[in-house]
Amino acid sequence: MAAWDLSVTVEDLGSDAPPVTISVDSGLHVGGVILKLVEKTQIKRDWSDHALWWEQKQRWLLRTAWTLDKYGIHADARLVFMPQHKPLRLGLPNGITLRLRACFSSSVFQTVMGICRMLNIRHPEELSLLQPVEEKKKKKDKNSAEEIYDLTEVPLSSASRPCLYNGMPAHFADSPEMEAIYKMLSVTQPPPSPEVIAKQYRAASVVDKAHIHGRWLDSSRCLLQQGIQENSRLWLRFKYFAFYDMEPKYDVVRLTQLYEQARWAILLEDIDCTEEEMMLFGALQYHISKVSQSEPQMLSSSAAMDDLETALQSLEVKMEGESSSASEMLENMTAPELNDYLKIFRPKRMTLKGYKQYWFKFQDTSISYFKSKEESIGEPIQQINLKGCEVAPDVNVTAQKFLIRLLIPAPEGMNEVYLRCENVRKKHAHTHAHWMAGCRLASKGKSLADSSFQSEIQSIRSFLAMQKTSPGTHGNAPANDESLNTHSLVSPRYAKKYKAKQLTPRILDAYQNVAQLSLTDAVMRFLQIWQALPDFGLSYVVVRFKGSRKDEVLGIGPNRLIRIDLAVGDVVKTWRYNNMKQWNVNWDIRQVAIEFEGNINIAFACVTADCKIVHEFIGGYIFMSTRSRAKSDTLNEELFHKLTGGHDAL
Repeated sequence: MAAWDLSVTVEDLGSDAPPVTISVDSGLHVGGVILKLVEKTQIKRDWSDHALWWEQKQRWLLRTAWTLDKYGIHADARLVFMPQHKPLRLGLPNGITLRLRACFSSSVFQTVMGICRMLNIRHPEELSLLQPVEEKKKKKDKNSAEEIYDLTEVPLSSASRPCLYNGMPAHFADSPEMEAIYKMLSVTQPPPSPEVIAKQYRAASVVDKAHIHGRWLDSSRCLLQQGIQENSRLWLRFKYFAFYDMEPKYDVVRLTQLYEQARWAILLEDIDCTEEEMMLFGALQYHISKVSQSEPQMLSSSAAMDDLETALQSLEVKMEGESSSASEMLENMTAPELNDYLKIFRPKRMTLKGYKQYWFKFQDTSISYFKSKEESIGEPIQQINLKGCEVAPDVNVTAQKFLIRLLIPAPEGMNEVYLRCENVRKKHAHTHAHWMAGCRLASKGKSLADSSFQSEIQSIRSFLAMQKTSPGTHGNAPANDESLNTHSLVSPRYAKKYKAKQLTPRILDAYQNVAQLSLTDAVMRFLQIWQALPDFGLSYVVVRFKGSRKDEVLGIGPNRLIRIDLAVGDVVKTWRYNNMKQWNVNWDIRQVAIEFEGNINIAFACVTADCKIVHEFIGGYIFMSTRSRAKSDTLNEELFHKLTGGHDAL
């Protein structure tokens, strides 16, 4: 074969150095090209991490046995010889910035796995990288350089789990400085000052949120293919809100960072919550900050003891499951039901009538109502099927207001119905907990016989108990507590609405209900309440539905898609993943088409994000639902790629 000259830029020689020219022929393999380059540069060093990057085609030449001919490389190819791992500035959910070495040559999915392995975060499939939103900079802030914690010296290991020493990865136990960095990752940060909150970017509308959610990187492609350069700044965030196997003992960093992401979502009004809930979130933050200063961090104990404990626990669960008696099984087979007098109101109907009282019956996944208890043997006035509906509580314990807001799917959109728990026995909270739990299960297609019914009631009750206030007592926090800066604990909307002296007693009232919780329990409780918010886990994209002439918003949640009318900001339709038959993307016209059961077909083009982002969200959530202990703890990366990869997976 005829020899020809190939010019390669060697990054290590510096940006001003001319390209290195070597004589090659088309039958030479990539490994041979690298060998010639190394010999010609005459630099003695470890080249094992280096590889060739083909600029015009935006791809790495990682198959060293392939020939130049097989890759289709000719003399005009612009090749760069550089390391595959480069420094990256990574912003974490708790606001800390790390500088660490990340892989620029593998898919973002694998890069995130490597980063999470280094930081000791389990289940990296739930996180991803996104382009940051710049915070508002004032002129006088120009000189204030942010502090960056350096982890570039940490060796990159290929082990699936980091080797732990004293409960932390061994590389953090090397020096007091490294140990201090690990402590920052695993201990919650003190509440931010109101000035810091004001500096952050705040999405003013659902369209603003959609623009942020359009910044997620493509999981199937590498960093370099997406224009990310050495020392670029990226955010590491939880992307899929389906948190699997959350175990405080092993998940110190994961739990802390998730708490920080939830806390900032509430402080920056990324997610809506009621005033009552905001006071409770404020109280929990205050408590967590107080306890984390005095209590040792949530560090894990020795791995061998933990494994033994886990094995014993699972054995206990298995034995419990096998010992259920025949009478218990019979009891479970007879379907339970709820009956009570409740009040109903339909806000969409053009009527001035308020709430009307009826006798309600809850069976399987539907609610029926009758004029009175006596008439409940006959035909109901109406039967409402709750499968696929949206359920949201509207509660104010002090005012004894217990509302359940239902959005029922209908062919023309969503019908809104309010149920008010208000009965003669004055057990409003008790009734609310049962009916709310029933509605939540029914919306997922589960009946009252489901094993999770009791635990659902329990979590609603504990949430209501936290909102109870007893005037005159402020637990063990003095009313003039200096460490309580209320404007650091609530979002700017409430900071503007109320003065600090108005907020303090309300937050302290809520605080006395959580003051006894341990640090781990308080963090877990905070996350539970956050996960119970109606808009929890929604990521937004502005889309144009097929046949429509206006832009609308598609909300993508862990178990459903919702359609939001921008004109009124209301949810007009909900589709659940478990009713989805298939989804396709036409990559040429960038259109997503989804088919649901019952011959329902929808199609839309994306306005604020690439349709790959929507495809990845849907495929990603379906992947998250396939994880189970029975299938072992190894991550099925191939399945994730099949469900989210699009073009690349084919």
